[in-house]
Amino acid sequence: MNFNSAEFSCAFGKIDQLPKSEKPEIVFSGRSNVGKSSLINKIFARKNLARVSSVPGKTATVNFYTCENVHFVDLPGYGFAKAAKGEQRRWSELVGGYLGDTDRDVALVIQLVDMRHAPTQADIQMINYLIDEELPFIIAFTKADKLKKTERERRMEQFPEEIPCFEDITWIATSSENGEGIDEIREIIESVTEEEQESEE
Repeated sequence: MNFNSAEFSCAFGKIDQLPKSEKPEIVFSGRSNVGKSSLINKIFARKNLARVSSVPGKTATVNFYTCENVHFVDLPGYGFAKAAKGEQRRWSELVGGYLGDTDRDVALVIQLVDMRHAPTQADIQMINYLIDEELPFIIAFTKADKLKKTERERRMEQFPEEIPCFEDITWIATSSENGEGIDEIREIIESVTEEEQESEE
């Protein structure tokens, strides 16, 4: 897959606006300010494909990007405490409606978790949701470059106690700064989308 060829496709703020699923979809999920836009830009080797903001909760729409015959879907970040209740409800309906649509061809969810901290309650809720709905997912630990070696080892010792079914989950430590883990994520994306396309032939 030529990741450099990715282009922004469209964005939707309401569940009834979402287009039908016509291509395999790779989904990015994570709390506000976890580094989703930065990771997306790094994967596609583009500086401004996804808009990076220092303001949590800035992405309020489901954003679609197209690369070859695959859609990449950036879900709005969850868990932003300052968001109005009406906005939180809209987020819940939008993301729940997207992930709960069994007609969508979700090939993989890349669930982002900040490596520097214990997962938030919202992180755990999302991971449990992905497990319960049997959606294929991996965990991308972001901001790995921010940790010293001993701090990183300590976090990795604690994650199995903090994250449900951790021993059965594929995880990758990533950095949007130095590129750690990016090649591994690209390989997984290529693998799952090739399997999807082969099963359709």
